[in-house]
Amino acid sequence: MADLDLIPESTLPYPPVYKDKRFVVLSDWDGTITTQDSNDYMTDNLGFGKEKRRAGNLEILAGRQTFRDGFREMLESITANGYSFDACKEELKKNIKLDVGFKDFDTWCRTNDIPIVIVSSGMAPIIRAVLSNLVGDEVANTIDIIANEVEVEPSGKWNIKFRHPSSGFGHDKSRAILPYRDLASPPLLFFFGDGVSDMSAARHADVLFVKQKDDGENDLAAYCTREGIKHIIFRDFSQALKVVQAVVRGEKTPEEVLAAGRV
Repeated sequence: MADLDLIPESTLPYPPVYKDKRFVVLSDWDGTITTQDSNDYMTDNLGFGKEKRRAGNLEILAGRQTFRDGFREMLESITANGYSFDACKEELKKNIKLDVGFKDFDTWCRTNDIPIVIVSSGMAPIIRAVLSNLVGDEVANTIDIIANEVEVEPSGKWNIKFRHPSSGFGHDKSRAILPYRDLASPPLLFFFGDGVSDMSAARHADVLFVKQKDDGENDLAAYCTREGIKHIIFRDFSQALKVVQAVVRGEKTPEEVLAAGRV
C-alpha cells in the first residue's frame, strides 16, 4: 500500500464557501444523517468485527491512537477479507438507512436558503452512492460533500485517500468550518455529529448538535462533556429542526438553546 502520509494536503479541493448566507448547516454523515455508520457496518460485518472496532474507538477517545490510524486499520480489515470497493457500496446501499427526520429538515433548509454541507471522515464515492440511493440523484447532487477519497488499484484492492494525511484525524473537519470565521460577515454555523471523527469540529460551531445513540456508542457526547464543550443532544433531525427554526426565526439565541442541553 502506498504511504498515504506522503499525499499532498492540496490534492482534494473544497467546495466554495457560502459567503452570503446568514446560516449554514454542516453535518457529519455516518451515524448522524444516517441511522448507522457505514464504515462501522462494513467493519463489523465484512472486516475484523465489532469487538475490535469498538476497542479501537475507545483508544481514539482516550487519545492513545489517532482516528486516522484506527480508521485505516478498520478499512484494511475489509480489504484483507477480499471485499471490492463496488461490493462494499452495494452492501451499504442495501443496509444503510436515512434519519427519519432528515428529508423534512433538508426541505425546510432549502426553502429558507440555508445550505447543508456534509463534512465526513468517510469516503465521498460511498457517501454519494448511498445518499443518491436514499434521497434520489436530483437532491443528492445539490448537497456539497467534503470527505476523503478512494484509490482503487488495477488488482481491485482499494484504500482510503485521506484529505489531510498529516493530521491525526485524516480529515480535520475544523478546516471546513474555520474559513467561515474569516469572512467579514460570517454566518451562524450549526454542526451535527456523533462520534470520534467529529472531535476536530466540536469546538468551532456556534450551535453543536450531538446525536444520541441507543447502542451506547456516544463518543462525541463523552468528549464534549469531558472538554466542557456546550452541545445539544438530539435523537433525530425532526427534533433538531425545531431548535434550528427557533434560532433562525430569532425566537431563541444560540446561548439559550445550548443551555437546554437536549431536545
